[in-house]
Amino acid sequence: MRDLFIEKMYEISKKPYQKFFKKGNAWNIEVKQLIQLPQESLGFHLGCFLMKYNFEIQPKLEDHDIIHVLTNTGVSVVEEIGMQYYLFGNGKRSLYLVMVILSGTLFYPTQFNYFIKQYKKGKAAYEFHSLEFLRMLTIPINNIRQSFNIKQNEQTN
Repeated sequence: MRDLFIEKMYEISKKPYQKFFKKGNAWNIEVKQLIQLPQESLGFHLGCFLMKYNFEIQPKLEDHDIIHVLTNTGVSVVEEIGMQYYLFGNGKRSLYLVMVILSGTLFYPTQFNYFIKQYKKGKAAYEFHSLEFLRMLTIPINNIRQSFNIKQNEQTN
């Protein structure tokens, strides 16, 4: 029930967030273009992620899926909240992020240890949350992970 509530809150807040808070332009790229990139590239892995979960590219929210790919974070509600903790540890600050962390902590107090582990992983990584990922789509994903000390999560799915 709480997962459904959190997901509904995300759906309600997504459009205003895209319109009023996300700066820059949409990437104007399609999944079929991504999967044609070299197999070791960040872009190829993004395309695979989107296909695996049957997701479409969300205009101006492309970075969010890139973070999923770089950190190997799943898409459950708890994992989404954990990813926001990871980003908070990495230095990202936004009202939206703080709202997710606060509501997630309140709704999932038994996951607090997991959230703290995610925060520590983000803290240990060099700041990467603000990179221009569109320009990095052809770079091998492992090079990016090594360069920024990005520790991957173990997939639960």
